[in-house]
Parts: sequence; structure tokens; C-alpha cells
Amino acid sequence: MNDATSVIGVMIPIVGIVGAFIMIVYLRRFENTERMAMIEKGVDPALFAKKQRSGTSGTLRASLLFIGAGLGLLIAYFLDRAFYMEEVAYFSMLFIFGGLGLGAAYMIEEKKMKEERNS
Repeated sequence: MNDATSVIGVMIPIVGIVGAFIMIVYLRRFENTERMAMIEKGVDPALFAKKQRSGTSGTLRASLLFIGAGLGLLIAYFLDRAFYMEEVAYFSMLFIFGGLGLGAAYMIEEKKMKEERNS
């Protein structure tokens, strides 16, 4: 392998990680500056704060997506063995069952939100 390509291959992840870290630091800094300006003008920053819901929705969504993707890969493997479908089965079943997992997460979240509104 060429020396230049190996150096670039090593530098890309390093630059990406450093760039992501700098972006997070600056976003936090600008949020703090915005809050301080609101306090100086006499506006309550809590009015504009994002409402925090329970943190289970992201975890639920990710877990059902991965369960669906795993089921899709398993079924695609069986389809490939039975009907010699090759990579078409893997991609289609991955997307179908991953989408079904996300749909199930949406339904569960909607049910949970209705229960919270009724309580």
C-alpha cells in the first residue's frame, strides 16, 4: 500500500473524532451563551427548554430495530438456502423486518403517550 494512502487512512478517523468533539463543545458553549443572554434580558430560559420525556423511547426504538434486523437476516438466510436468492433476500428482509421493528416501537410509544394523557 502507498504511504500516502495509509497516512490518510489513519488520519480520517482521528480528524472525525476530534471534529465531533469540537462540534459538541461549541454547541454546548452556544447554548450556554444563549441562556445567559436570555437571563440578562429577563426572560425565563425554562420557557424555551426542550421537554424531557422518559429516556426509554430511544432505547426501545433501537432494540426493536435490531431485533427486526436480526430476524430479517435469519429469515433471509433460510430463504437463501431454500431458494438460492443470494443478496436480494438479505437486503429485502433486513429492510422489511427493520421497518416492522420501528413500526412496533412507534405503536408502543403512541400507546404509552395515550396512557400518560389519560392519567
